[in-house]
Amino acid sequence: MMLRVRSRDGLERVTIDNPNITISQLKTLIQNQLNIPVHNQTLSTNQNLLLSKSPSDLSKFTDMSNPNTLLSSLSIAHGSMVFLAYDGERSIPGPVFSPAGSFGKKMTMDDLIAKQMRVSRQENPHCESVSFDRDCANVFQQYVNETLAFAVKRGGFMYGIVSDDGKVEVNFIYEPPQQGTEDNLMLFRDPHEEKLVDGIAIGLGMRRVGFIFTQTITQDKKDYTLSNKEVLQAAELHAESDLKEWVTAVVKLEVSEDGGADVHFEAFQMSDMCIRLFKEDWFEKEIGDDLDPKLSRMKKDVVVGVKDIREVDNDFFLVVVKILDHQGPISSSFPVENRIIEVTKRALKNHLDRLKNLPFVKRISDFHLLLFLGRFLDLSDVPALAECVLTQTAVPEGYQLIIESVANS
Repeated sequence: MMLRVRSRDGLERVTIDNPNITISQLKTLIQNQLNIPVHNQTLSTNQNLLLSKSPSDLSKFTDMSNPNTLLSSLSIAHGSMVFLAYDGERSIPGPVFSPAGSFGKKMTMDDLIAKQMRVSRQENPHCESVSFDRDCANVFQQYVNETLAFAVKRGGFMYGIVSDDGKVEVNFIYEPPQQGTEDNLMLFRDPHEEKLVDGIAIGLGMRRVGFIFTQTITQDKKDYTLSNKEVLQAAELHAESDLKEWVTAVVKLEVSEDGGADVHFEAFQMSDMCIRLFKEDWFEKEIGDDLDPKLSRMKKDVVVGVKDIREVDNDFFLVVVKILDHQGPISSSFPVENRIIEVTKRALKNHLDRLKNLPFVKRISDFHLLLFLGRFLDLSDVPALAECVLTQTAVPEGYQLIIESVANS
């Protein structure tokens, strides 16, 4: 039996001969196999353990604190993930490294550049936390769960605000034209539509703050957090933004041994080094089937620990971000763009009729509705409507007449 153990050092594995062991016995195995003393270990099945910054934070994680608890009673089985926090330093086994230039070896310019590319774990994100509007998060995951059954990948751009202290608030998700398969997500970017989306966001006092995508049900048992293809796509979209707090969110369906399933959200920032490597074209863009998906291949050697390597564990590029939720200022009840079922004028009429007892500005306080209206209004008109939504002021009569005309046509 194999357990996956994630710590600040990345993803490692612990081999267990007997699945019916206790927490105490597991800690002894971790001590023997990973060189971390038992008394320094704090274990949990909750990934937020890795966000802990003080002993008082660690004390909140009690699910694996009883040394006599059996792993089986916690539904921990072969391939399960356990999170580990520990104090102090440790020695991670690796081959002895002789630096280029020693023993008369000539160092090339590429060698010198590679020495500057030292890939290490980034301890803290630039983003203090990310909070999802409950409705927009639910609308996104519900479609993937109920319509796509997590069989193909789906993605979108997150929009919201960033506070002065680095907290990101996601209030709506725009889903661009796309095609998902079991392993790949292809975004068919539409510059005109994205310009309209950005205009609506500005009118709402918001901006693009990140990328969200789903993993498929077949990825649930894979031995990685993000695949190399996902790291490459996330790095590309992060690098495209000028926002240091940019967030990458992952939604997945985790199936337990008893057949139960739960939807989970995880949030990360791609590390500064990851983005630098992408911008400077160090990543191999063509990913063959022969490469382990938990590794990203570089065009030249980089330094990880004491080793010169070209295949980097993807976990080195991920910085965990704390997730919160909130109720945002706009709704997400209007049909979402670019899905299987096309949004029609009838949907607009049904939406307005359903909310007919509310003030008109409340009836149109939905990003997806504003984007739909963009098909029928000038590019400058929709941000003006969005500003009415932001301030919750009366919509000019002319706009009301146009919207109602579209709905009834």
